[in-house]
Amino acid sequence: MQPRRSLRLVVGALVLALPLLASCGFDKATDKVYTPGAGTDDRSGEVDVLSAVIVSAQPGSGTFIASLSNNEADKEFTLTSVAGAGDSSDLTIEPSSLSIAIPPRGFVNLVDEDPITVTGDFTPGQVKELTLTFDSGDAVTMDVPVVYACNYYEGFDKSASGASASPGATESPSPTASPSPTASPSPTAGSTGSSEPFDCSSVGEG
Repeated sequence: MQPRRSLRLVVGALVLALPLLASCGFDKATDKVYTPGAGTDDRSGEVDVLSAVIVSAQPGSGTFIASLSNNEADKEFTLTSVAGAGDSSDLTIEPSSLSIAIPPRGFVNLVDEDPITVTGDFTPGQVKELTLTFDSGDAVTMDVPVVYACNYYEGFDKSASGASASPGATESPSPTASPSPTASPSPTAGSTGSSEPFDCSSVGEG
């Protein structure tokens, strides 16, 4: 009878251990790629587009930033344009053509490149559709969140730096020309940078 009792004990121990063994399987949530943050990722092409956001310091303008990771070991790719797509096709993005090289197995952070500015009808909290085009012919369309230029993103929006300059500031008024008392500049002159910047202490951006 002793062998049977021992066998029952072994079988019982295995039954109790099954949940623990199952928890050690593959394809669990802890095995999946997770990138904390507000940005969105696209890993469908030869170049991964990571943590893409539009950083906005004031209504109606912002700067597109993302990280680009080249998955190929022997090919260089170049980001040639960023443009609005779908319902966001009316966005103005400057420069309209780009030449940002991503070396083989290389990584480029657009924060370190010349700014890609975005203007249009948007504000933080919204999502805009953008298409990134590469010289390989690949085009990646993404839903990109608009975030406040606060905390982690503070200082990343370069769209306001040139907008704060007065339009036509390089023109000197004629010393003999007297200003007309009825002439006043249009409140819409210049860019959307004339809007008041967001107050980071009140937006609650965490």
